[in-house]
Amino acid sequence: MKHALVALVALLALVLALVPPAMLGPDQARILGIVLVTLVLWATNLVQGYLASLIFFAVLLVFGLAPPDLVFLGFQSTAVWLIVSGFVIGAAISISGLGAILARALSPLLTGSYPRLIAGLMAVSVLLSFLMPSSVGRAVVMVPVGMALADQMGFGPGSKGRIGIASVLAIGTNMPGFAILPSNIPNMVLSGAAETIQNVHFGYMKYLLLHFPVLGLLKAAAVVMLILWIFPARTGEAMSPREAVQEGGPASRRVLIRVGLILLATLALWMTDSLHGVNSAWIGLVAAVLLLLPGVGVVTPPAFRASVDFGMLLFVAGALALGALVNASGLGAMLGQGLIAILPLETGADAVNFASLSVMSVVTGLLATMPGVPAVLTPMAGDLAAQTGFSVEAVLMTQVIGFSTVIFPYQVGPLIVAMQMSGEKLGHLLKITLPLAAITLFLLLPLDFLWWKLLGVL
Repeated sequence: MKHALVALVALLALVLALVPPAMLGPDQARILGIVLVTLVLWATNLVQGYLASLIFFAVLLVFGLAPPDLVFLGFQSTAVWLIVSGFVIGAAISISGLGAILARALSPLLTGSYPRLIAGLMAVSVLLSFLMPSSVGRAVVMVPVGMALADQMGFGPGSKGRIGIASVLAIGTNMPGFAILPSNIPNMVLSGAAETIQNVHFGYMKYLLLHFPVLGLLKAAAVVMLILWIFPARTGEAMSPREAVQEGGPASRRVLIRVGLILLATLALWMTDSLHGVNSAWIGLVAAVLLLLPGVGVVTPPAFRASVDFGMLLFVAGALALGALVNASGLGAMLGQGLIAILPLETGADAVNFASLSVMSVVTGLLATMPGVPAVLTPMAGDLAAQTGFSVEAVLMTQVIGFSTVIFPYQVGPLIVAMQMSGEKLGHLLKITLPLAAITLFLLLPLDFLWWKLLGVL
């Protein structure tokens, strides 16, 4: 089935390259072809994600479809460097034994039962979303702790319990953050684009009140229920977490204290980025340097090579480049205009308009990835407001429903990073994201509409 789908899309790409449709230029048609092939390779996992990215890079460069600075734009992104620092920090947390110690501290609160553990990890992840502006940073802190808890509860690699813990941490450190303004990258892209292009400013509390009750709390509850249903488990005999630090050893205590101080300073700077203005990625980079520094850090060269997954970086860089290319080539704008022509938008039909705008964002996210959604749709907000009778701000806010509805994990880099850190397969996450997307569109979307109506936004 996977081979047939990829072959069909590859044939479509070849047809587009040889016989471009009237509405597309020759280069646009070829770019659309390689974008579709790359997306289906990522979605089906027929080849490794990094190989799909390399194919994407190679085709663009060999055929001159995009300049190198655009093709390799992902490597210039702060997201990639935040991922690198995240791998190093995660390795330091595990090597120093800090993850096991934090797991022991949380154990009495969370390990009474498997449902209690999953719900508790989600609650901690949501709380951390208010404190840390980076979903990768939140995953870096929580995943090593969660894996240590899995060890303690007897969940071995590949077990449903361990997969459930990895899934709740991957999703919990990311998706609720879409409802908290400074917590995820797409939120900030939307905020910046709205202010620059539409002269609309989003307030922290207004954004939170509008999105968090449904897209934050209710969606978090839905995730917990899905994980308990799809990855059911019963707690085994408690085992002592494997610790790299032996209690009572003065050298080990010094290492633990150093790592703890570096992590605390990093967390403090991440939490106060609005005050000092230093990007979260550069804060993480400094932390990584300290943790790698001989005599200061604990991550040795072999541990560094083992912890940093270069294939993962290629995958994420490819996803970021794809979104940028879709926008730069004009395909994103064409997609948006095409959706406007198809969707039933008319003044007075508030429920239909609300659903249509939300679906437009979801579909755009499949092609442009989540950070690309605001870049594609924000310039159209004025026209969409005129067609629907909504305010420009309400039109802009519907994008949040779209870019927080993840169908395939490739759309959101932090999900991939978190699963990689956990050691569990990314494909397991698809078992959650697909039904969660259906729940969002058919249950949470109508509830969100009623909530917006209650608040007087529509």
